[in-house]
Amino acid sequence: MARTPAVHGWDTDFDVLDPGYIADPFRIWDELRKTCPVAHSDRRGSTWLPTRYDDVVALAHDVEHFSSLEVAVIPFDGEEPEDPVLLYGLPPISSDPPLHTSTRRLLLPWFSHRRVKGYEALTRELCATLIDGFKANGRADAAVDYAQQIPARVIAHILGVPPTLAGTFTGWVRDVLEFADDPERRAHGIEGLLTFFTEEVAHRRTEPGDDLLSELLHAEVDGAPVEESVVLGMAALVLIAGVDTTWSAIGSSLWHLATHSDDRARLVAEPSLMPMAIEELLRAYSPVTMARVVTGDVEFEGCPMKAGDRVLMNFPAANRDPEAFEDPDQVVLDRALNRHVAFGSGIHRCAGSNLARMELRIALEEWLARIPEFYLSDDAEATWAGGQVRGPRILPVVFP
Repeated sequence: MARTPAVHGWDTDFDVLDPGYIADPFRIWDELRKTCPVAHSDRRGSTWLPTRYDDVVALAHDVEHFSSLEVAVIPFDGEEPEDPVLLYGLPPISSDPPLHTSTRRLLLPWFSHRRVKGYEALTRELCATLIDGFKANGRADAAVDYAQQIPARVIAHILGVPPTLAGTFTGWVRDVLEFADDPERRAHGIEGLLTFFTEEVAHRRTEPGDDLLSELLHAEVDGAPVEESVVLGMAALVLIAGVDTTWSAIGSSLWHLATHSDDRARLVAEPSLMPMAIEELLRAYSPVTMARVVTGDVEFEGCPMKAGDRVLMNFPAANRDPEAFEDPDQVVLDRALNRHVAFGSGIHRCAGSNLARMELRIALEEWLARIPEFYLSDDAEATWAGGQVRGPRILPVVFP
């Protein structure tokens, strides 16, 4: 994969895959809000980057001018190829009404508060087992050994597939999201996902189970069965959206606690703070940026956006806007006013937010119960991925 040219100015030449941006985007957002709150770049096509809370929310709610038909932050080699299998992309996230409305309605029951509560015991047992596997070593990679193992196995349970495939799922998802600038690797991930789910769909048609995939195959919308292409897209979405985003949130939260001993000690001493702390960690380390496509020439906040331009829904920057949050760069575990948009805003707000919150909460509860004191390792560095989803991919920690 060829190295991309250095950034010459963040207001007119930003690059969300620049190593400096991935490592510390907060400084860049702060400067842009003062000088150019909606930045522009011609890298990978004409793209806009809003950094203010109000702007991001307004864009998210304007489905007339900003379509969700292409949500990838990095276009596939300049132009997304047509896929005869995924005729409708990954609904509901990559669709506009009415397809968005019907497919979201099919997914929501599987991620309701009641349904998610039923996944808690599985998640807690999984987290405890993972920790027991490395606790005696006095060190672990909190990303690879822990955070990255949890969502893939929970999603496997929901889809009704063997948890032993979690590692394979993780590889495919990373190919699709982390290596967006590598067309060959991205295509490999997409092909793996589609081949797997196509075979699973054929199996569930004759042998349905008590799982999401089986229900989608036998569901109806307006009296008609759901098209197989729609089912495949929804299944792929649940895997992609439910794995990388949540493990990034878990990993970022563990990174924060490893580097902020006062917050770690307070959570151990005051476990009742956990629900508020979860919301604050989601705000401060929001992992996801989505894209919208401009449907027709429109001016937004003085910016002349053209049909086909890409707008990056910069939810992480919105959550660090000082106009929306007091001391936005400080993690305040008991922050009372916290209208963060880590899960998006508008009709495309994350359908799986209840599941993500539960996994993050239990992952931290189980870790702190067993490993109340831990720090970043001195002999290895944490590394971060960025672009569509930002989070630690290697997170070496040590503990007594």
